[in-house]
Amino acid sequence: MLRSGILLGIVLIFALALAACGGSSAPASGGGNASNKYGLITPGVLTVGSDTTYPPQEFIDPATNQPKGFDIDLITEIAKRLGLQVRVVTDGFDTIFDDLSARRFDLVISAVTINPDRQKKFDFIPYFNAGESLLVEQGNPLHITSVDQLCGQNVGVQTGTVEQTDLQTASENCTKAGKPPIHLTVLKDQTEVVQLLANHRVVATYQDSPVTDYYLKQNPGKFEVGGSVVNAAPEGIMFRKGDTALYNAVKSAFDAMRSDGTYKQLIDKWGLISGAIALREQRILL
Repeated sequence: MLRSGILLGIVLIFALALAACGGSSAPASGGGNASNKYGLITPGVLTVGSDTTYPPQEFIDPATNQPKGFDIDLITEIAKRLGLQVRVVTDGFDTIFDDLSARRFDLVISAVTINPDRQKKFDFIPYFNAGESLLVEQGNPLHITSVDQLCGQNVGVQTGTVEQTDLQTASENCTKAGKPPIHLTVLKDQTEVVQLLANHRVVATYQDSPVTDYYLKQNPGKFEVGGSVVNAAPEGIMFRKGDTALYNAVKSAFDAMRSDGTYKQLIDKWGLISGAIALREQRILL
């Protein structure tokens, strides 16, 4: 009995030792540690914040109820190259910056214009160029060609955008010149902003130039561009400052996409050729 007990104890200790060795090696082979090296909020998943109301860059496909667009294709390919799944979280553009800071997502891709104020709080990888343009009724009955002509007029814009800021500045200039201010209708959903124009509730909407072009294509004979594209600026994938490992990994994947032609394929797919960013431009912006 005694010898049997001793032997059983030795076998048990040996089994426990093997289990301990197996337990320590399993995560390395499973890839969990590899995904955590980027500091992701969910290991193995790149959680992306995006205001999915801004076609053609990000919007919800009514057929599948899933996010779609140039930005979505781009970040999905980047995640794939990093060996990660991607999860897009829809958020409002007026809250997306604070939610990134609060670690609701790992990064943001949402047609975010890079400007000095935003660069104080976040890091960016430039991936696209876009300007601002006015959308007006077909025929442009009021002959609108710039925001300076909108004094006293009803205009639609999405909340939190640089276009909202620019319209507020233009409105202030109106009052300084003794003219009535611009009457802004500010909504969270860009599609609803354009619907204001379709319903004749505003005389114009103001948004990024690719968005203007998208709605022109979607509504032939209904709208046109008021004036020319202005204030061209880069848009960037946005990161919390200090997320160096993730930033470097995403940048390497993006650079590889540009080298092998995948970036150009996505640009062509969505008809955004004028917004493609050159390597020289990216280096200057960084």
